[in-house]
Amino acid sequence: MKNNPMLNAYPDSIGENLGDIVEFLSKPELKDVFGSFYILPSVFNTDLDRGFSVVDYNLSDEFAKAEDLEKLQNLGIDLKLDFILNHASVLSPQFQDLIKNGENSKYKDFFINWNEFWKDNGEMTEEGYIKPYDEHLKKMFFRKAGLPILMVRMPDGKDVPYWNTFYQKVSYKKPTVQELMKIANIQYGTALKLHEIVINGLDNDIKPSEIDFKQFDKYKTVVCEWLEGQREYLGQMDLNIKSDLVWEFYDNTLKQLSDYGASIVRLDAFAYAPKGVGEKNFLNDSTWDVLEKVNSLAKKYNLELLPEIHASYGEKIHEKVANEGYMTYDFFLPGLLIDAFESKNCEHLKQWAEDIINKKLKVVNMLGCHDGIPLLDLKGLIPDEKIQGLIDTVVSRGGHVKDLHGAKNVYYQVNATYYSALGEDDKKMLLARAIQLFMPAKPQVWYLDLFCGKNDYEAVKRAGKDGHKEINRTNLTKQQIEDGLKNPVVLKQLELLKLRYSHPAFDFDSKVEFTGENNKFTIKWTKDDNSIQLDCDLADLSYSIN
Repeated sequence: MKNNPMLNAYPDSIGENLGDIVEFLSKPELKDVFGSFYILPSVFNTDLDRGFSVVDYNLSDEFAKAEDLEKLQNLGIDLKLDFILNHASVLSPQFQDLIKNGENSKYKDFFINWNEFWKDNGEMTEEGYIKPYDEHLKKMFFRKAGLPILMVRMPDGKDVPYWNTFYQKVSYKKPTVQELMKIANIQYGTALKLHEIVINGLDNDIKPSEIDFKQFDKYKTVVCEWLEGQREYLGQMDLNIKSDLVWEFYDNTLKQLSDYGASIVRLDAFAYAPKGVGEKNFLNDSTWDVLEKVNSLAKKYNLELLPEIHASYGEKIHEKVANEGYMTYDFFLPGLLIDAFESKNCEHLKQWAEDIINKKLKVVNMLGCHDGIPLLDLKGLIPDEKIQGLIDTVVSRGGHVKDLHGAKNVYYQVNATYYSALGEDDKKMLLARAIQLFMPAKPQVWYLDLFCGKNDYEAVKRAGKDGHKEINRTNLTKQQIEDGLKNPVVLKQLELLKLRYSHPAFDFDSKVEFTGENNKFTIKWTKDDNSIQLDCDLADLSYSIN
């Protein structure tokens, strides 16, 4: 794996598809800029969450062709691709087989039957699912309100709860007037009035059982039964890692990613995958055994794993990941740079750089990304009041903070473009990029940062509820790219990236030194007879490279 810069984008972030990005990367201005490309998972056959709900890992008909991947290889660009370890889409062939065949499905144990998992460890509710005892619930972390389950209608008419940590949506087929006549054995005039009540309820996202049928209440049971039998689902269903078929699926998927040209595989949501009664449902004691088992499969295909996990600096999870022999994300750099610019002091940035160097951490760093700016990760590295100050600063510049079912203080990201988080200051953007490229890491570059993208409030409005992340996901047209390549700040970033790509002092086994204090500091890389040095002054946001 090469230690040079890595582009990060959706397959439709630049132009309309992956072919347009290949065309962009083939431009003279992009020669010897990126050695790797992290393509986000909408490059696969997916249905929602902009790619993180995978139906299967075949290429998307809409966004990618096999020849696009071949062209990337011909450009000398290797790939980082996602493998969503914890879950698969409801529309995956495995879950669709389960819905169709129920107990007779080959994939009966591929997903987690909630009631079987919690058998004898909770109380059955009237709704048909087990509520675990409090001694178990207090250990659990939920990404949404309520228990993480989706009630699924099986072929025999029973509703069975399945473990569903992340997104879910249940929709109902709307009956016609004539269908209601047959369902309830009623006359046309009655069906016409009943149809208005039912459709109005469904249009307002009211569950069938909660619709007020008014004077037609005697037809409620039979109509609701029909509606429930016709429901459709979207969502991400947790996989049962105790199933041999799941491990066969893992193996096949890793081989497929390798065949696409991947050298790095990012493990999304991997810490949610191991589950056990009496254990946490996130980063429990089984996590590392599961990770090692996945790694043994990855080695067969020459893949390096990059486990993705957010945790505070004080928890030292990043060190645990590194000590287990894996690359890890530097989720601290984005906030540390904003802190350095606001305080005009390099103290905390230097502390983190020395951590990486002295503890020999192998990290991938970034400024912006498809999620948000991770500021609560800094807990334990900088004082809490400074973290809150950073959050307030980014929010004052238009950033959004997402409530996690009512609790802002447990959500780890602020959503904004990095350029807007820096106050849309060109000097800060260039200095941030220079520092990122000289920090000991493999640098990952969000496409919108490269083009100084600003907060996209209209995209947030269009996305509606839970659309906060769209603030930093604006798709750029070919014309916007052409215009951007005339921007001096964009061209200067490309110049820095070319230097990072080509200079022989930048390597995984180079010697890196971070020296300085207060507003002035130096980062120096040395390998054999080659050296390169970045000198920075936070007071006037200047830098020089020697």
